[in-house]
Amino acid sequence: MRAAANTHLKHRSIKCLELFTGAGGLALGTHLAGFEHVALLEWNSDACRTLRQNAEARVLPRVEKWDVIETDVREVEFERFGDLDVISGGPPCQPFSIGGKHSGFDDGRNMIPQFCRAIREVRPRAFIMENVKGLLRPRFETYFSYTLLSLSYPTIGAKQNESWTDHLTRLEKAHTSGKFNDVHYHVVFRLLNAADYGVPQTRQRVFVVGFRSDVSVEWNFPEPTHDLTSLLRQQYATGEYWERHAIKRPKVLSMPSNVSQLPLIEPEKGLAPWRTVRDALKGLPDPTSKRSGPVEFLNHQFIPGARAYPGHIGSPLDLPAKTLKAGDHGVPGGENMIAFADGTVRYFTVREAARMQTFPDEWRFEGAWSEAMRQLGNAVPVDLARVIATSVAHRLLSE
Repeated sequence: MRAAANTHLKHRSIKCLELFTGAGGLALGTHLAGFEHVALLEWNSDACRTLRQNAEARVLPRVEKWDVIETDVREVEFERFGDLDVISGGPPCQPFSIGGKHSGFDDGRNMIPQFCRAIREVRPRAFIMENVKGLLRPRFETYFSYTLLSLSYPTIGAKQNESWTDHLTRLEKAHTSGKFNDVHYHVVFRLLNAADYGVPQTRQRVFVVGFRSDVSVEWNFPEPTHDLTSLLRQQYATGEYWERHAIKRPKVLSMPSNVSQLPLIEPEKGLAPWRTVRDALKGLPDPTSKRSGPVEFLNHQFIPGARAYPGHIGSPLDLPAKTLKAGDHGVPGGENMIAFADGTVRYFTVREAARMQTFPDEWRFEGAWSEAMRQLGNAVPVDLARVIATSVAHRLLSE
């Protein structure tokens, strides 16, 4: 019977519900990993337009089947979606973002409890949650522990008018009792740098992955595929990087402050070099060019007005981009820029920013420039999501 069940699972799809979808970075990554989305929930109208437009255009195989629901998840009864294998999503991160107001659990935008509620009501075989590095700050340490326990024991929901600290106490008792027999999850988390997985951006994010306790799998986060020392060696020692781009090696190279001696730059065996801004932009025309002609790339219009000031000097061409930011009203001042060797700066176009987040060039972003950049600043890099989702999928299909 067990062998027959395994054979059946290997030929069936992984049904997934996506929460807080945004522009679709995490959804695209799970889609490319083979997940079948029963619905994608998102409240922002421009982001929903982005998702629907790309689904209708059939940018990727099977995306035309996406059911994009514009809604507030607080009003959703998740049982309506039936049995699911996976729930994935990145609850709004402003409450914990280093660039935000740091209100955390007191912030009305904190949607982590809604993600936990979805797990409680649906009880999927696994879940994938993404959030900002700021969630691990010492100020939020206790709340992060509360989040992990809430995801581990979703059936122990908060009582009406119960504070989260009192709820935490009940969860801790259940966790230490060793006698909990209801549905629960084995949960792990890790802080990942997207650059370590081939994304041309140093974007650190927390991923939390859980498997239902009756799912017999052993799982760990995928190991990095790229590293900084491999890049530095190609730039400072072998010159392969400059040859690859068919440009003359600069006479003056500024060594990053965290690397002091070239002989010590030895890449980890088998790891590829970090991808840089220059790598990511290869093939894109200069948006400042005055040449007329058809627009070959979507969302690739020059936006004037960029300026650098202390602490905000843009991303050098020959390193991964700095973390793309998303302010409440679009691009924060001095952020999301390219810094050229001659000291000039300019804003990334939407298409360039999309490449930093590894979206396909066919993926169109709806809304004004500031809104499209906000969508990108909040997105999960597609390639990073794909790596994690593929690993989860392999374990679920082998169980």
